Amino acid sequence: MATSGFSDLRDKLRSMPPHRDEYRTSNGGAGRKRRRHESDDDECDHSDDSGELREQEAHRVRSSVLQKSIFTPEECARIEGKIDEVVAKAEAGLYREHTVDRAPLRNKYFFGEGYTYGSQLEKRGPGQERLYRKGQVDDIPSWVHELVIQRLVSAGVVPEGFVNSAVINDYQPGGCIVSHVDPLHIFARPIVSVSFFSDSALCFGCRFQFKPIRVSEPVFVLPVLRGGVTVLSGYAADDITHCIRPQDIKERRAVIILRKTRPDAPRLDSDSPLSSAPVERPPPLKAKRSHRKADPDAAHRPRVLEMDKEENRRPASFGQRRHSASSDDYRKREADYDKHRESLSRKVKMRRH
Repeated sequence: MATSGFSDLRDKLRSMPPHRDEYRTSNGGAGRKRRRHESDDDECDHSDDSGELREQEAHRVRSSVLQKSIFTPEECARIEGKIDEVVAKAEAGLYREHTVDRAPLRNKYFFGEGYTYGSQLEKRGPGQERLYRKGQVDDIPSWVHELVIQRLVSAGVVPEGFVNSAVINDYQPGGCIVSHVDPLHIFARPIVSVSFFSDSALCFGCRFQFKPIRVSEPVFVLPVLRGGVTVLSGYAADDITHCIRPQDIKERRAVIILRKTRPDAPRLDSDSPLSSAPVERPPPLKAKRSHRKADPDAAHRPRVLEMDKEENRRPASFGQRRHSASSDDYRKREADYDKHRESLSRKVKMRRH
């Protein structure tokens, strides 16, 4: 084996050309090479490296997440009643246009500040999100200040005056929100959320696929309990995506997300189609005026169908026979019309007597 220049049989096998059985052919066409498997040792090494990297990433997430249990069951029930009132007002159409954003199994309610995202963007991609113009979403309700924000200030979670944006996400069973990072150019850190109605989970580092919807294994799963407060900063907020998976919403769940917008956050300008005031409906079409005298029998005249119009528009190249047939049809319709009008005239005279 030494004379062949290989010190290891595996090196020799790797250097050999692939066997013809590793190619599949069909109908005499070129074959597609089968995927060659690396050695078991390489696979084990790669798996170990991947697992170690995921563990390091999970540790970074854990170290940049803070959770506190602040709200009692009684406080939760009171806040949940207020959330139900928000839903009812939205159903009644009492909010501004950009306050409410509906999606299958998930509704969003923007207060204080709202922004464009996802399919609303004129240009897709991170950094394209824009705040709506001032006044295009409703103000933060007083109960959010009194029952939620003040409790967080008292607990030292956020400083006084920090929050100027409150979003309520209302999920139905099976609802979800895809992997994302809260826009860095829109919101300062930290990002604070409070969960209501039921327990759930926040997942980090997932990838979504659709039709049907599938979610990859998360790097880290963070349980979120009813009445619990979750604070994201650092790595968890900026360097890894987070999401809500459909399998983690087993019953209705709502979350109130409290954030502060950056002073230099970009807004939609007045020329953007999304930034305008309520969309105006196009004016109703007006009937065209005609200078011809009104025909009292026009309503009873046989209508010329589109197929008849098309028939009369046929070019002469279709042949004289086709043209002759069309002329015969036209004369026949004229005769039928004369008979119809004569019959109608007799009926009108009989009614007058």
